[in-house]
Amino acid sequence: MLRPTLRALTAATLLGAAGLGIPGVRSAALRAAGEALVADDVVTKADVIVVAVDADGAGVLEAADLVQAGIAPRVAVFSDPPDPVVDREFLRRGVPYEDAAARSVRQLEALGLTGIEQIPRAVAGTEDEGRVLPAWCDEHGIRSLVVVSTADHSRRLQRVLRRSMAGHAAQVMVRRTRYSPFDPDRWWWSREGLRIGIVELQKLVLDCLRHPFS
Repeated sequence: MLRPTLRALTAATLLGAAGLGIPGVRSAALRAAGEALVADDVVTKADVIVVAVDADGAGVLEAADLVQAGIAPRVAVFSDPPDPVVDREFLRRGVPYEDAAARSVRQLEALGLTGIEQIPRAVAGTEDEGRVLPAWCDEHGIRSLVVVSTADHSRRLQRVLRRSMAGHAAQVMVRRTRYSPFDPDRWWWSREGLRIGIVELQKLVLDCLRHPFS
């Protein structure tokens, strides 16, 4: 099993960095770990901007900015996987339920965008995005796209999409949203930042172990 080994490796690395006696060296090591999570491709004109499934409002804001900057004329969001228990209970109580995709569409429209598309395949995470996007791009004749992600998730997403889009016509660019709460320069300053950093470092290291030549 890789997971216990990966957790031990990540924890040992972080604890070793945190235990360094020289504050400047400790901060530099932790900053380097944070920066390893972040990817930000050079963004050029594209056919469409896609908001990653976990980007939420930060991704919506970045997508709206990119459209207004003339990078692409339209935005697409991933359909939200239905939760049969939650959805059914809201409906039973007579309350309309707005899933994450519907919320993103509403927010984009409120920011002045029109014609937002929903990619009609529910995805639950990064690997699903990598499986869905190539076929969707092929079906819609997409030649280039910008995928907006949170900062902490952007490096791993970039790796997954580069693998999955290999052999397809579309060029993919990953853009980290400037509105992401994760700051690679001081992520360890807060409990939430520390949690996000450790979890994402584990996932990134695992991806590197599984696909060392990505």
